[in-house]
Amino acid sequence: MSYKTIVVHLDTSQRAHPRLEMALRLAKQFGAHLTGVFAVFSLDPRSLYVMDGTAGYYTAHEQLRDERRGAIERLFHAELSRAEVAGEWIAVDDPANLAVPVRGRYADLVIASQDDPHDPESYVGDYFPENLVMSTGRPVLLVPHATRVALPGDHVMVCWDGSREATRAVHDALPFMRTARLTTIVAVNGAHREPGTRIPGADIATVIARHGIRVGIKDVDAGSAEPIGETLLSEAADLGADLLVMGAYGHPRWRELVMGGATRTVLKSMTVPVLMSH
Repeated sequence: MSYKTIVVHLDTSQRAHPRLEMALRLAKQFGAHLTGVFAVFSLDPRSLYVMDGTAGYYTAHEQLRDERRGAIERLFHAELSRAEVAGEWIAVDDPANLAVPVRGRYADLVIASQDDPHDPESYVGDYFPENLVMSTGRPVLLVPHATRVALPGDHVMVCWDGSREATRAVHDALPFMRTARLTTIVAVNGAHREPGTRIPGADIATVIARHGIRVGIKDVDAGSAEPIGETLLSEAADLGADLLVMGAYGHPRWRELVMGGATRTVLKSMTVPVLMSH
C-alpha cells in the first residue's frame, strides 16, 4: 500500500500555504496525485437581512473571500508546476463538514489542519477535524497550527492500546513507516487500567517489522491522575518524534466530546502532525 491519491483541504486561513507545502512534499515523496479541495465557512445571507445594514457587509465579505480564493488557487497551480506534481483544484460551495469528507473518500490520505482559535478564517464548521476523521473512512493527517515540521515521517510514534481504531491507524500509516528512520510503539500502562494488566506492544511491533520497518517499543507507566493524551504528547516530545499515529475515539465520541479523552487532548494540544484513523 502507498498513498497514490492525496486530498488537501484548503481555505483562506494563515496556515493554508504551509499545509499546501506539506501536501506537495508528501505527494512528491509518494508519487501521488494531489487534489486541493477549497472549502470555507459560508454565511447564510438570510440571517443577515434580519439586521438593519448587514446586507452590505455580506456583499463585501463575499468579494473579499472570492479574492482570497483566487489567490490560493493561483498559488496551488503554481506550486504544482514548480514541484512537478500531478493534481487538480476543486472549489466547493457546500458546507465543509459535508463536502470535504465526500471528496476524501476518493483518496488514500486526507490532509487538514488543527483548529486555530486565533485565526477566524480557519473556522469552516463545528468540530471539522473530528468530523473529518469520523466520517471520511480514510486516514487523516492533521497539521498543527504551531509546528516546525515541514515533512513528517522521519521518526514515527505509534500510540498503541490494542484497540480496533489503533490497529486501523497502524496499517494506514505503513507508507510513512516504510520511509521512516525509526518507528516507536508507545503503550501507556497504568492509567485507568486494572492493576497488573499491561498493553502488549511486542506483537504489533513484530507485525510492523515484517514489512522491513525499523521499530522499537516503549512501555510508559502513567498515573491514574494524568490524562493519557498529555502522556502521549510528552512522550512524543521526549522521543523527538515528528509524526504521531493514533486511533481516534476508542470511546464513544459523545463521551470524549463531553468528558474529554486522549483524542480531544491531542487535537487541542498537538505540536507535531498527527495521523488519525477511526
